[in-house]
Amino acid sequence: MPLSDLPLTELEGFRPVRTEPDDFDAFWTRTLADAAAHPLDPTFTPEAGPLTAVDVHDVSFAGYAGQRVHAWLVLPTHRDGPLPCVVEFPGYGGGRGLPHEQLLYAAAGFAHLVVDVRGQGSVWRSGGTGDDAPAGGGPTHPGFMTRGITDPDLYFYRRVFVDAVRAVATARSHPAVDPTRIAMVGESQGGGIALAMSGLIPDLTAVVAEVPFLCHFRRGAEIATTGPFGELTRYLAAHRDHVDAAFRTLGYFDAVNHVARATAPALFSVALMDTTCPPSTVFAAYNHYPAAKRMEVYPFNGHEGGGAFQDGLRLSWLRTALRA
Repeated sequence: MPLSDLPLTELEGFRPVRTEPDDFDAFWTRTLADAAAHPLDPTFTPEAGPLTAVDVHDVSFAGYAGQRVHAWLVLPTHRDGPLPCVVEFPGYGGGRGLPHEQLLYAAAGFAHLVVDVRGQGSVWRSGGTGDDAPAGGGPTHPGFMTRGITDPDLYFYRRVFVDAVRAVATARSHPAVDPTRIAMVGESQGGGIALAMSGLIPDLTAVVAEVPFLCHFRRGAEIATTGPFGELTRYLAAHRDHVDAAFRTLGYFDAVNHVARATAPALFSVALMDTTCPPSTVFAAYNHYPAAKRMEVYPFNGHEGGGAFQDGLRLSWLRTALRA
């Protein structure tokens, strides 16, 4: 698998001009105010099972429009006082899975809230949250990337980003969690969501974005040869008259625009042979990130990124960032 993007020396300086709608901040202020009108109503139901070194709770909370979103909260059984918490969303098509798939962070001494992406969880890991809102915006290519794409109020990721803001509030509501030590963490789609939260939640403690998706949509649609950016490409090939409206909508959700408002320290990773989230899309977000940051580069990997090597590095980085 050869390199299919810019060489690393050019990626390190790749900082494209951001194309941000004039009412970006107003849009998100209105969106989050609408969400706040619905009680969060978090529930934490102890989950019986064979795991003895962790406590598992089946979590539900009111996300976008008050619709229920599901998650697992996994806690080390032996703990002294409130714990720093990792809030995680899965990669594209995945869900929260099963509790025994979510042991890494609790084993390292963190609380871990792993949350469904609405309507996903039927591709590579299971989920239990439907997407109750209408797609809107006319016909879409199969998948999630083009649902409601001609209207930012109806776009799929508006609901997802609201769910993520509400997930952090849910984590903070549990007595086993220290509300002042919260990290947003994710890979691929989850990494893009984490970067969006870096701008939407001003008091996050840390952000981790592994081979993140949802960055620099136009370039991704132009050069990605695998993965969900292709949904945009195929949609616009059929709807030639929707190009301007689609990319205007995507401007509200592009992590490159959200990170410009970030204040939390961030750990990024990128794989230089990644054809799903091309390295230039990742560096576009990284180079616009104004707070303390670190990039781990994997020159000979694709979208799998750093794998277990990055897992260990991430845990060490989080221990410092979260004062654990």
